[in-house]
Amino acid sequence: MNLSTLESDLKTHTQILEQTVQQFSPLIGEIADRLIECFQKGNKLLLCGNGGSAADAQHVAAEFVNRFRFDAGALPAIALTTDTSILTAIGNDSTFENVFSRQVEALAKTGDVLAGVSTSGGSPNVLKALDIARSLGVTTLGFTGKKGGEKMAGKCDFCLAVPSNDTPRIQECHLFVWHAICENVEKALFFK
Repeated sequence: MNLSTLESDLKTHTQILEQTVQQFSPLIGEIADRLIECFQKGNKLLLCGNGGSAADAQHVAAEFVNRFRFDAGALPAIALTTDTSILTAIGNDSTFENVFSRQVEALAKTGDVLAGVSTSGGSPNVLKALDIARSLGVTTLGFTGKKGGEKMAGKCDFCLAVPSNDTPRIQECHLFVWHAICENVEKALFFK
């Protein structure tokens, strides 16, 4: 293993993570507050993304449904990336662009929150899901990278655009931020 590459990646990761926290701390707090309100009112969080972002959506849903740090109550979160029958039916009978938006149409209601995760910000299926969600009165969150912010911001009530165009660093920052959000939500709802 090339240790200089490892050290360089760590330095870049640290710099981008610090920039993200400095630039977006108020926004991250607003997202946590919105999710607290969502769950308090009996609403749910829906998440979608492709590839590594799909894995992140599933990871975050698991943190809310199962537990984050403590054995507390389960919170309603659904990753729209996991039902292979729905995904393949929509992809086959319609287009892949509709795999998330059709699920939003079926599952979302006013007061819910949809988080669209796309490091590039240009995933057509994520963007369409955000559009449908907004039309239904669903709060929209975007998690993306620097370039993606230009594409997603107008479709989102809250858009976190990590100040980088490097996919691995963007994904690492997204997960760090989600963990901070999960911890804040858990504390607010279960440990007052």
